[in-house]
Amino acid sequence: MDARSQILDSIRKSLKRGPLGEAAAAGPAGRIASHAPGLIPARTTTLDAKGLGDLFVRMAEEVQATVTRVAAPADVPGAVAEYLTSHNLPADLTMAPDPTLDVYPWDDRPLLRIRRGRAQDLDQVSVTGAFAAIAETGTLMLISGNDRPTTLNLMPDTHIVVLRADQVVGPYETAWQRLRAEQAGNAQPGNTMPRTVNFITGPSRTGDIEQRIQLGAHGPRRLHIVLVEGPDAKTA
Repeated sequence: MDARSQILDSIRKSLKRGPLGEAAAAGPAGRIASHAPGLIPARTTTLDAKGLGDLFVRMAEEVQATVTRVAAPADVPGAVAEYLTSHNLPADLTMAPDPTLDVYPWDDRPLLRIRRGRAQDLDQVSVTGAFAAIAETGTLMLISGNDRPTTLNLMPDTHIVVLRADQVVGPYETAWQRLRAEQAGNAQPGNTMPRTVNFITGPSRTGDIEQRIQLGAHGPRRLHIVLVEGPDAKTA
């Protein structure tokens, strides 16, 4: 018996219920396997790709994220460099070893000092990609993996995310569908869903201290998104 079954069995025993019969177990198992979507907000169902991008930017900025929209992948390093300069931040970047970030011409900005790998204690700025972005709430969906260390999402004070326009979806349900489809199409032995899925909506915040919003309490105090929108974005 696996750990999940042991926990559920203990709960049933505490409720003085016996094991589920085959017929009773079939209903919940079917609902889990079908991934039936919940109620989807109407504001995302009628938008085209541009409309979804506009809604995502508006919602992200409402929760104190900042967004730079660029026309081509070649513009990404410059946008990152300009953001660092405008906020008087160091040019030392810790970047995810994610191959999707390799298509951007980082060498065009030789003053950017880039280290690839996991975040360390003194890192101030991280750069990652994202798996998807949810327009309905301005939320980023990031998944873990050897080339996407979760520490980069949480430890540095400033988190920069490079996002392609075709990664923006309407509701959360569509993002989960994309993730399941990608994992199902991955033929690697033992392939499973990512161990960690982070949903990030704006910079870290808390209202626990005198009921005043404080940024950076449990993670980055700055979240900046570089949104690549041009016709070449899908090849990035």
